[in-house]
Amino acid sequence: MAIPSYATPLDKLWYVTFRVLCGLIFFFLLAPILIMIPLSFNAEPYFTYTRDMLTLNPDGFSFRWYQEMFASESWMRSIRNSFLIGICATLLATTLGTLAALGLSQSQMPAKGLIMGILISPMIVPLIISAAGMFFFYSQVNLANTFLGVVLAHTALGTPFVVITVTATLVGFDHSLTRAAANLGASPALTFRKITMPLILPGVISGGLFAFITSFDEIVVVLFLAGVEQRTIPREMWSGIRESISPTILAVATVLVMISIALLTLVEMLRRRGERMRGLSPG
Repeated sequence: MAIPSYATPLDKLWYVTFRVLCGLIFFFLLAPILIMIPLSFNAEPYFTYTRDMLTLNPDGFSFRWYQEMFASESWMRSIRNSFLIGICATLLATTLGTLAALGLSQSQMPAKGLIMGILISPMIVPLIISAAGMFFFYSQVNLANTFLGVVLAHTALGTPFVVITVTATLVGFDHSLTRAAANLGASPALTFRKITMPLILPGVISGGLFAFITSFDEIVVVLFLAGVEQRTIPREMWSGIRESISPTILAVATVLVMISIALLTLVEMLRRRGERMRGLSPG
């Protein structure tokens, strides 16, 4: 947005200062990523920029660490585990979170504030406390060191994101549409499938994507609950940092950054689509 013609010198100074400050903040947040990505193409097994890299010599760049990542059985197992656990946890979290949000959107729902507080508590309670509690509980029911235990734990961590996003979508929902469908003889299941679900679908998908990102990047709970066969990408990266430093970790981190950017871009597109469907922004 351009500076209006009637702006005072002080307004113009603040206009420039504000944008410079925003640029510095963005640079501070993005600098570690911008430094890390080129290092993942380092031809040498170092975590520093070599002379060839600084001079942009092609010999200083290589895909060897990406090839090593895909050739390593431990890395590939962790990638498969991350996607398997993330997808299963996302499906469960999306289903449970959507049902909870629909229930909380009803005006006759008692103690909505208390229930909402309980549902989003995994976002508030320190993760180390949640992980320790899950470990002691799952150990008693023989779910520790199992895929099911890790999936259920990640489901508990991802459900609050679905509840919040779907609840926000339902704020502008016109309930007269469902009442009109009921008056016309539609069953509750048909009303939900034909009217409610299409309108809240952007929020449901956004919540599911946040749940997937949460599961994909989570490590504390995995450290407590997962065994050798349930190692995920963050767990493998943590072990690699402790045991054998290798630029392969940078290659994996770069792939994770690209996946996160793609998912967040999709979330933003869904958010804008949801606003257009509810008439909050121009089409």
